[in-house]
Amino acid sequence: MIISSATDYREAARRRLPPFLFHYLDGGSGTESTLRHNVDDLQAVSLRQRVLKGSETLDLSTEWFGVKRGLPLALAPIGLAGMYARRGEVQAARVAAERNIPFIQSTVSVCPLAEVAAQSSQPLWCQLYVLKDRGFMRDYLRRARELNIDTLVFTVDMPVPGARYRDAHSGMSGRHGPLRRVLQAMLHPRWAFDVGLFGRPHDLGNISAYRGHATGLADYIGWLAANFDPGISWSDLQWIRDEWQGPMVIKGILDAGDARDAKAFGADGIVVSNHGGRQLDGALSTAKALPSIAAAVKGDLTIFADSGVRTGLDVVRLLALGADGVLIGRAFIYALATGGAAGVRNLLAILEKDIRTSMVLTGVQSVRDIGPDCLA
Repeated sequence: MIISSATDYREAARRRLPPFLFHYLDGGSGTESTLRHNVDDLQAVSLRQRVLKGSETLDLSTEWFGVKRGLPLALAPIGLAGMYARRGEVQAARVAAERNIPFIQSTVSVCPLAEVAAQSSQPLWCQLYVLKDRGFMRDYLRRARELNIDTLVFTVDMPVPGARYRDAHSGMSGRHGPLRRVLQAMLHPRWAFDVGLFGRPHDLGNISAYRGHATGLADYIGWLAANFDPGISWSDLQWIRDEWQGPMVIKGILDAGDARDAKAFGADGIVVSNHGGRQLDGALSTAKALPSIAAAVKGDLTIFADSGVRTGLDVVRLLALGADGVLIGRAFIYALATGGAAGVRNLLAILEKDIRTSMVLTGVQSVRDIGPDCLA
């Protein structure tokens, strides 16, 4: 299959992956209306085309928390990324380091923090959920500090898992799930050899490190449902802010009031996100939520955004709507599933080219100059 644009990787990944993995990545909650609106609303944002602005020399770098980055991008935390390519978190982290962008490791990664940190040439960022098991959270933060993790991304929009009906249909969860996953793997031999056979162990590395025994894919859905905490509030989390001395980013903000609460809590940044349409179906798309949040806290917090980003042009759109940086989620996992590190490397090159083209055609020379003036 010819890969000429970032969006080509989705179809390439669909062909390569067993259905239970593709649909776990590709799907959303409920009827998936928010999933669709994330993409459609972002693509509906019109940019202001300008001419004769002398944009030959472009600066795509930016700075977050005192560190200069090569692109206004970070690789978002994606659960089970190591099931999409052999030791997938390691491969993606290496490419992120090459491009001087953050790799944000998920709490529910296949590869444990120590394995990924040991093979990355730059400090990682890590993501943590609000969980009932405070012992796990403390242990995770301790290990992150010992590994010189750069920034903590604290996900707050998942007090309960969303209603992801596709997972039951695909075999990711539900009756006869293990048997269906084995049969699907047999019908996708390239994935079965690359990941199924040689990508072991297939467990939740960070959780297994804490529990002292393997937590496999069969336990994954049940562990999530049992450990998320719907009763949590800002005051319950003060111990985390007190314990974590580095930059902290609160992920899952869709309301300007919540953004102001994050500032009061002591966060250094936020991610405007609806979890890729995987939580509350019918919630605002990121493109719709971002402008009012930027109006409320721009300059006080570093604002990241995700959900619906498929191209470099989408990155420029979110920057124009008020983001300081953009997290890439599904798009990079599609590429990882297709070609491992080489796929992610090529995806970032395509995104960079898209961003450069968009900058020239909107008449800006630096990503720091992309803002509301670029909107039509």
